[in-house]
Amino acid sequence: MQLKKNDIYETEIIDYTTEGSGICKIDGMAVFVPCSAVGDKVNVRILKPAKNYAFGKIETVLSPSPDRISPDCDIFNQCGGCTFRHITYPSELAFKQKRVYDALTRIGGIDGSLVGEIIGADNSDFYRNKAQLPITLDSNGNVKVGFFAQRTHRVVALDDCKLQSRAFAPAIKIFLEWANQNHISVYDEKTHTGILRHLYLRHAEKTNELMVCIVANTSELRKEKQLVQMLSENLQNLKSVVLNTNTDKTNVITGKKCRTLYGDGYITDILCDMKFRISPLSFYQVNRSQAEKLYRKAAEFADLKQNETLLDMYCGTGTIGLTMAGYVKNLIGVEIIPQAVEDAKNNAVLNGISNAEFICADAAKAAETLRSRNIKPDCIILDPPRKGCESSLIDTISEMSPQRVVYVSCDAATLARDVKLFSEKGYPVQKAMPVDLFPRTPHVETVVLMTK
Repeated sequence: MQLKKNDIYETEIIDYTTEGSGICKIDGMAVFVPCSAVGDKVNVRILKPAKNYAFGKIETVLSPSPDRISPDCDIFNQCGGCTFRHITYPSELAFKQKRVYDALTRIGGIDGSLVGEIIGADNSDFYRNKAQLPITLDSNGNVKVGFFAQRTHRVVALDDCKLQSRAFAPAIKIFLEWANQNHISVYDEKTHTGILRHLYLRHAEKTNELMVCIVANTSELRKEKQLVQMLSENLQNLKSVVLNTNTDKTNVITGKKCRTLYGDGYITDILCDMKFRISPLSFYQVNRSQAEKLYRKAAEFADLKQNETLLDMYCGTGTIGLTMAGYVKNLIGVEIIPQAVEDAKNNAVLNGISNAEFICADAAKAAETLRSRNIKPDCIILDPPRKGCESSLIDTISEMSPQRVVYVSCDAATLARDVKLFSEKGYPVQKAMPVDLFPRTPHVETVVLMTK
């Protein structure tokens, strides 16, 4: 039976998708329903029927799930930032635990007893230390910032956000006052005209340093000195103001060129008792407190010795490897992005680490370099992007023949695919641990130990 648009059905939510929408079955067909909770008995209106599935929305909650709570955000149903603000945090953690468990057992083929219990967050609110807020105009022609509504480019305005650092709201208020007072134009992605594209904020949780970065379709802002004055006079923790120039016709938020308007162009935070400089283009985990738990679990799995060599693939700015440098004889980081390698070298100097070197190359070239120097890593740390590892990289790592491989993943499905390939190369999983770095969203990190 084909479901029809706007038809209403009584049903029960039985599961979640990987993106956090509820799933119900209507006449044997899966229907995906946002803002629903497993156990909800609801009337669902069909919005978009397809051949084998459909999208719907809740028309009426007939009987709420025991997990359901009242959202504490007025724009939760409009904004795409949160997925789980309508259910309890323990039930959210249970969903993430099941998601990792199912992926590793069904796709990865590992024994479920090897998957530990998820490490939850002490604080599920106000944890994000980075905000990239699109800029637009409201119906009265005033500049506003917010988040894109899910799957759209329509900006939902916000005054504050339960996910973002509390340090951001005062900076947003001052920026909007400056932009509206001076009638600074807003970028139009269709015509490629206008100036202001994004307001980009970073906050160092441990040191309380704040960065304000304006992403603009220009290399110089009108009244930029006034903006700096307004920010510096009203924000005691302001450390840096930066103008990032992005004149490309692209959905990529930041451009490659930054110009410092105030301060040093970076902020400094402390992670695992180490200092890290964070510039606008630096990678840094958005949840510092949970990142510490993740990195310490990775170090525990690595079980490093003072006479060993640690290879940190996809090292980025060096955060994971540098937090483990004190446990080994040598640390070697590999990263293909030149600026990230420079940041990693600077972070090593900043922390007085002398046993680390960083190679700017892809994995295959780095492996060749290490072989030519007769260097064999005892342990390899992997922290790839969401798409996971190329099969050729897994081949390269197995040829290096390390004793241990520690894999940090932000996508359970690609992790499961890769650990199966590692197992076929003689590196079975010994243990796995989910860690919740992104409360109130469907994302979850996992760290896995594989041994030769």
